[in-house]
Amino acid sequence: MSGRYAFSLKALIEMEADGLTELDVVECIANAVAVYKRLRSTSTRRKDRKEYLYVIQGTTLTGMQVYTKGRISREAGKDVYYFLVSSKRAE
Repeated sequence: MSGRYAFSLKALIEMEADGLTELDVVECIANAVAVYKRLRSTSTRRKDRKEYLYVIQGTTLTGMQVYTKGRISREAGKDVYYFLVSSKRAE
């Protein structure tokens, strides 16, 4: 992901509560086999009418299962980075 990601405050709080680091979350995304599902955003604050959230579940290098939900953020019409809305241990 080359450092092209950012975390929401909610994601950071969830990560702290579960003892996850940024590296844990990035490893999970890098090791995921596929996007688990794509959801249409219901946020009233979204900029685009067709904004999608991507649920990715993966495993860290130590075997911990992690759940993430995020969106592709764009600037000047180009995909710039992945914004993580939620990041926590998978149940």
